[in-house]
Amino acid sequence: MLHARQKKTTPAEDILRAFKGAKSILISGHIRTDGDSLGSMIALAHLLNRAGFKAVAAGERREELGAPGFLRGTERLIRPAAAAKMRFDLLVTVDCGAVDRLPPPLQNAVKTCTVVNLDHHVTNTRFGTFNWVDPKASSTGEIVWRLARKAKWALDDIAAEALWVAIITDTGRFAYDMTKPATLRCAADLLRYGVRTPFINDTIYASFSAVNIELKRRAFKTLEILNHGEIASVTLTRKDFEAAGGAKVDAEDVIDIPRSLAGNRVALCFYESRENPLETRVSIRTHTPLDATVLAKRFGGGGHPRAGGCTINAPLRQARKLVLEAVREWLHD
Repeated sequence: MLHARQKKTTPAEDILRAFKGAKSILISGHIRTDGDSLGSMIALAHLLNRAGFKAVAAGERREELGAPGFLRGTERLIRPAAAAKMRFDLLVTVDCGAVDRLPPPLQNAVKTCTVVNLDHHVTNTRFGTFNWVDPKASSTGEIVWRLARKAKWALDDIAAEALWVAIITDTGRFAYDMTKPATLRCAADLLRYGVRTPFINDTIYASFSAVNIELKRRAFKTLEILNHGEIASVTLTRKDFEAAGGAKVDAEDVIDIPRSLAGNRVALCFYESRENPLETRVSIRTHTPLDATVLAKRFGGGGHPRAGGCTINAPLRQARKLVLEAVREWLHD
């Protein structure tokens, strides 16, 4: 007697089943939260609560979140250290490519909880119990929207604005090559819920703090152009951050300085760690057809084809030398 073939389930179906079996849900993005990570966290926590689930999101204080920190829902975030002391049976990670990209206090939760991993990084390590990783998606926010539609959760203006910020920040306001027809269908649906597009655009892209402008001024002075403009870089030191009274979250768009150079192929921004002088963070942007993850993975990092990053365990000067040599070799090859 033949047995009926068991129906194969989709990632969305597995994840929704995991939600139904969970008594308490914790949602976390990656360290140094950006718009996609924050927007996805806020939207998912809000939608789950409206659907009757007990869910909280963990993140930094509003003043540490940068431009997307205006989103409604940030006031309900709990600090990662506080969340680590609480009991949860399901952990949802959003926009987080690997366990070591989670806030350190929450990394152990991967061993004690069922883990749902929602992401669009091509370098994601699939560390979840259930993984919905779609490198073709414009953003994790788009994946959360798909999940909400699959679950038939009712969207509202709070969730829609959070997902809108997630999508526009990762697509450069629908300008980057990961913007697909599906992305615009998602965006069109979100607009039905009263997303304040002019306000959001002005808040994120046309209103800069004095700290941000001072960091850009200092970065401009370090602009280095190599290989006839193919390589361009800027640098921010600990002294720059201290003098400006800011942190890396205040300098997220500084990478646009080298990236905007005509003819540029690889743009780099080097950040000297304020906490550890033997650690240097590097933001990477590339133009087609170069894949930023090729360079980022060489130094233990990851990201997307046009935007990547890594942390190098070396002082700033040494890290710059290592990366620039690698880029020259890469372009030569």
